[in-house]
Amino acid sequence: MDSSGEAGRSTALPLALLPRVPSTEAMDRELFPEPARSPAARVRQSVVALFAALGIAAGGAESVPALEVEERSVEYKSGDVDVPAIVAAPRGAGPHPAILFVHGRSGWHDRLRAHVLRLAAQGFVVLAPDYHTGRMIPENPIEHDPATEQDVERGLDFLKTVPRARADRVGVVGISRGGYHMALLAVRRPEVAAIVGYYPHLASPNAPEPVQVYRYMPEVEQLRVPALLMVGDADHQLRRELVVRVGERLRELGRPVELVVYPGAQRAFDFRRRGRTLGDDLAREDALHRTAAFLHRILGGR
Repeated sequence: MDSSGEAGRSTALPLALLPRVPSTEAMDRELFPEPARSPAARVRQSVVALFAALGIAAGGAESVPALEVEERSVEYKSGDVDVPAIVAAPRGAGPHPAILFVHGRSGWHDRLRAHVLRLAAQGFVVLAPDYHTGRMIPENPIEHDPATEQDVERGLDFLKTVPRARADRVGVVGISRGGYHMALLAVRRPEVAAIVGYYPHLASPNAPEPVQVYRYMPEVEQLRVPALLMVGDADHQLRRELVVRVGERLRELGRPVELVVYPGAQRAFDFRRRGRTLGDDLAREDALHRTAAFLHRILGGR
């Protein structure tokens, strides 16, 4: 298999990637013996049952009590550009493991800030740069500005100056196109010890469209740090298949990877506002605690 992977994989992703399970009707009868009171209740029962059968906890994977968090706004230099960012950290003594949180093409917004605060409450110092604003990049740009790669990378250097951050080994969390930056850092910077991708864009964003459709970024072949890749099975087909293709390729290469395909979850299941589904809600909670457990296992901490 070359760096392009395969273009025509089956879209029956949850059952292909995770243990085979009985039909949702059979699970309903076993887990919910009482008849559903409404069609909506039956849908909820079926989705919860499917999550349970696939080993995904409806209340979040290994949830632990949240810590109190403090937040502050900062700026750091990247050449002649000032990159605004926030730092969120648990109150009290540290040091705590450090995370660089990289937003996607939609830019920085309050829903991502809430995500960062929830992650910090799990016992991490989190730096989240707003790397679009420093270069006056509009929301949802089509083109990728390569200069932002340095702006994001300088965030790793800034993390080393943040009080109570243990930044000798860092985790990088990439959201959508932030996953492209995440993968670049994993092969460029030795202090990156683990990566977590939320429906990550793992293709070269300025490559011609056919290349983005059928080939993942060449750096995938160089990834060696533990990776957690998460995507919804109701995400756009090309993104879902790209994430799955990368996860399967890393497995073939013998690299440490966890691949999770969430039933009924859409793109931006962690922060989308319109048209949310139960699958989105369950995926958001599970992904948060799965991310925390994964990074604590590698970086230490709680």
